[in-house]
Amino acid sequence: MRMSKPAALTLSPVAPTRRARNPLTDWLRDFEWREGRLGIRKTGIRLEITLALINEIILWAGYLALLAVASLRTRLSSRPRPKLWFAPDVPRPWYLLRGTAIWAGFDTASSPMDAVAAFYFDDATHGDAPPAVGTMRFNHGCTDISKSHVARVFEEVFGYPLIVDPTTTHGEIVEKSEKNGVHDGRIVMAPLAPTPGCAYQRVVDTRGDDGCCHDLRTPCAGGDAVVVWIKIKTPEGRFSINNRRAILADPADIYSAEERRLIRAFSLRIGLDWGGLDILRDRNSGRIYIVDVNKTDLGPVIALSWRDKIRSMNRLSRALKRLVEAA
Repeated sequence: MRMSKPAALTLSPVAPTRRARNPLTDWLRDFEWREGRLGIRKTGIRLEITLALINEIILWAGYLALLAVASLRTRLSSRPRPKLWFAPDVPRPWYLLRGTAIWAGFDTASSPMDAVAAFYFDDATHGDAPPAVGTMRFNHGCTDISKSHVARVFEEVFGYPLIVDPTTTHGEIVEKSEKNGVHDGRIVMAPLAPTPGCAYQRVVDTRGDDGCCHDLRTPCAGGDAVVVWIKIKTPEGRFSINNRRAILADPADIYSAEERRLIRAFSLRIGLDWGGLDILRDRNSGRIYIVDVNKTDLGPVIALSWRDKIRSMNRLSRALKRLVEAA
């Protein structure tokens, strides 16, 4: 199945523009300190300050420095820099889309009229894409990434269910928030009365021969899987954001041709032109399950080696260029 070509936006007589701001003060506005935890204002997620979190912040600082070098290299080049428009929010460099755009040599437009493409970027579970203004648009059809909606679209495309009814199922099931990026999943015993705001899914056994759980974060462009980051976690930390380690893999080595076709069809159905999918493979049935859609994902995965980070960004930057140029 082919991804549909992004629709051209109609011209608006008055295009919105953004004033130049201090990046540091802008970034600081994204966070708040409340009740001993670091909070992210946009999503409401609160992070406990641990040694693992501090270590990840240090590693992110190194990655952002690498991005700064890539940005400087682009600015010193004589080649023209095409521009991308992001709305309603401009992603920070720790979001994969922004980092990939910098790596690929794209600049950020101050107006959609100056951009070669526009991305709907809103780090929220539900949202309304901005009105059509002036250029090709991406992700504008991806306005609902709640767990229940993802599971419904998954079943429509793949033909087998992920979601379960907690009132009639017996045994272990997964309970998690419908919200994006909360990482509050837990295994509960059914039957039980559902908690408002939660989704219920089957337990997917992703343990490998090493006894660890293996999650498959799969960034996609135009529906095609670009890379796979195998995130290896302890069984007790399977729902957390912390990874024991991560490995870069080629999608063709992880998914069959039919699975890649279905991943593409799923992306088309849910309106994801660019973003990451969280995919699990059940060790008993061999089936894959798409459990989460991330159109505003962070990345690359911090637990990757520096070599794999650089290889990932090279592949992703080429995929972003192809996506924009094909439009």
